[in-house]
Amino acid sequence: MKSIPLVVKYFARHVAPLTTCLVIAAALMAPASRAAAKDTPPNVVVIFIDDMGYADINPFGSTAYPTPNLDRMAADGRKFTDFCVSSAVCSASRSALLTGCFHKRIGISGALGPKSNIGINANETTLAEICKSQGYRTAIYGKWHLGHNPKFLPTNHGFDEYYGIPYSNDMWPLHPNSVAKRRNNPKAPISWSELPMIENTKIVNESIQPDDQREMTKEFTRRAVDFIKRDSEDPFFLYLPHPMVHVPLYASIDFEGKSGQGLFGDVVMEVDWSVGQVLDAIKDIGAEENTLVVFTSDNGPWLSYGEHAGKATPLREGKGTMFEGGYREPTVMQWKGKIPAGTTCDTFASTIDLLPTVAAMIGAELPNHKIDGHDIQPLMFGEADATSPHEAFPCFYAGQLQAIRNERFKLVFPHQYRTLDGGSGGKDGLPANYSQAMAKKALYDLDNDVSETTDVSQDYPEVVAQLDAAAEQYRQALGDRLTNTKGSEVRPAGRMQPGDEELPLVW
Repeated sequence: MKSIPLVVKYFARHVAPLTTCLVIAAALMAPASRAAAKDTPPNVVVIFIDDMGYADINPFGSTAYPTPNLDRMAADGRKFTDFCVSSAVCSASRSALLTGCFHKRIGISGALGPKSNIGINANETTLAEICKSQGYRTAIYGKWHLGHNPKFLPTNHGFDEYYGIPYSNDMWPLHPNSVAKRRNNPKAPISWSELPMIENTKIVNESIQPDDQREMTKEFTRRAVDFIKRDSEDPFFLYLPHPMVHVPLYASIDFEGKSGQGLFGDVVMEVDWSVGQVLDAIKDIGAEENTLVVFTSDNGPWLSYGEHAGKATPLREGKGTMFEGGYREPTVMQWKGKIPAGTTCDTFASTIDLLPTVAAMIGAELPNHKIDGHDIQPLMFGEADATSPHEAFPCFYAGQLQAIRNERFKLVFPHQYRTLDGGSGGKDGLPANYSQAMAKKALYDLDNDVSETTDVSQDYPEVVAQLDAAAEQYRQALGDRLTNTKGSEVRPAGRMQPGDEELPLVW
């Protein structure tokens, strides 16, 4: 009943006094909806999947297994077919989502592990902190991957609650690849500490086992639903970064074998179930018309794992490359009554745009330091004249500026990249070996060649010149290992200092 004062305030301002009394009396006799007050700021939910390919869910072309809840979300919301992350790898991608910055700007690259002594800098402003500034409840359940030591963990960066794993679920002694090596050589060194489960800043399970991994999707979902349904008049920001569908794959007993398409299909179906649970919880509290829900992924599929990996069809390559299959993600957004139902946006946007968009929606101030994202509400709400806010978007991987793009064209620079070269990948949770290839400088027309097969640089020399000039500006600002350029605008990652508390990992 905590939301009754909002109801009283609303009706006292807009309804005649006698009528107000009658309505308030009725409100006192019935459960109050947290969405009843029209001036309540919107709730925000971001569901972030790990290693999901562009073609891994039905709204983006998969027909191998059902994803009814994502189908429902797309029918009630809007698909974004050209929605990209900052880089095709875990920590870099997550840092960009939460700060609205290119990962290169804030000093986070690659995938941080248990031996890393860096993490997100306390001087950066996260999406959770933006929401906290406006009185939001905030929570994260799932994979963090922006530093495992306490100073880097979510509750020191704007989140009220955290329950999850500090990095990828394969950073673990029981990874099938590690187990196979020790089977052949019992004296083979163990590369990883035990994988812990953390609540806020404390370890609550120092050694996650396979049965724990099987229950992670369910447990993170259960906590997310509980958070949504808690009796509070405050708006909320929920971040649900599932560890799946990253290898090693695990599904609960309710989903194992359910898809008929192998373990990967089972895992995707359980993720889809989780989406349904979140949508149902929002509906149960009467907040569908006051909640933005975003579903997307941190990077494309880890193709070397073959039958345990997704697909990026028709995009080129996958995780670990800045071809489209590596960083363009299947994205769906829903906000009933605001985002037009059953629509598609093919205009370019990015996860770095979520922070400034949410800030604009809830009336929060942007950080004092430079960010790279933009408010994309016109794209979300389907405004007829909406255009991409990105005149140029740099594609950094491993410190290298490997490509740069605009709304239509993408200019790729010479660089080495990993590829299966048409191979099908590994089986039984074990990877196949990548080969190395050399990309040549080429211009691709993404509107007409999303698979990046045909170089059109000879047809559009003016576009090449424009993108070359934009790339040089980014090199000077953010650096580039390909050209040995040191950027002038790079901010440092957070770093462990003498006396800082360390998470007591078990090795």
